[in-house]
Amino acid sequence: MDSLQNILGETSTADFLANYWQKKPLLIRGAIPNFEPPIDGDELAGMALEAEVESRLVVGSDWQLEHGPFDEERFANLPESQWTLLVQAVDLWVPEVAELLCKFDFLPSWRLDDIMVSYAEDGGSVGPHFDYYDVFLLQGAGKRRWQIGQHCDEHTALAENTGLKILADFAPTDEWVLEPGDMLYLPPQIAHHGVAIGECTTFSVGFRSPAATEMLDDLATELLSRGPAPRYLIDPPLTPESAQGPIPEAYVAQAKKLILETLDDDKLLAEWFAIFMTTPKYQMLVDETGEQRTADLRNADGSISHYENGLKQ
Repeated sequence: MDSLQNILGETSTADFLANYWQKKPLLIRGAIPNFEPPIDGDELAGMALEAEVESRLVVGSDWQLEHGPFDEERFANLPESQWTLLVQAVDLWVPEVAELLCKFDFLPSWRLDDIMVSYAEDGGSVGPHFDYYDVFLLQGAGKRRWQIGQHCDEHTALAENTGLKILADFAPTDEWVLEPGDMLYLPPQIAHHGVAIGECTTFSVGFRSPAATEMLDDLATELLSRGPAPRYLIDPPLTPESAQGPIPEAYVAQAKKLILETLDDDKLLAEWFAIFMTTPKYQMLVDETGEQRTADLRNADGSISHYENGLKQ
């Protein structure tokens, strides 16, 4: 059985892409049979001590957010339950985690964002929320209960007094307990809530979905750097009354026409989009060739950098 069949279980690649991708969730039992997670909680804590590594802590039933890097004293003072450590882009730091990506090569590699790995103590979660991107939630060690709910959008009400975008109202429709090697695929904008049952790790394989505003901002920078022949705003027909009152709608129409004409260059857009979607997210890991490399955090004995005192007190 090849890697595609392994990771999707009994669902074929064609069936998944046609009927699930960006359409509806899919639970895959035994996506990776006998899965042995390539990193554990102590190793994640060790990574979270490093300034170059993006990490967060979510603590308590009210989901209070803290940003890394952390020091060892913070881990020593965490409660016995209800907290989660999240480390971004672990695939860029740990080659064994990066190897998981070959199992997702039925999707465009340039759509991949990163593999985030989380470690949680019993009851730990990041709260009910939704994302605007696709994600595969692969269960590592331990168990996690996942609930999914309603479709959400920019008008969905969010809770206050937390640094996270927690849903004000969450109406679960389905619930599963995932064990090691099980995986849940979630399309964008589906409410979901995962809670650790005991201690556990979860590998979140996310696929980038940039907002239009983000793309326009980057495209504007690209246009300025290329220095194409500029187009300038020209007044619409004016009248003596034009000098008074609000800006005439004709000016807005002229501005829109000017912007659309500037963007009407398929070759330029194709070149920019390719650069935009493949530019490394973490520039400190870019080598002399311009490619993003994997940075190994191994110790001299071959182990991955870890928190010496251990998260289990």
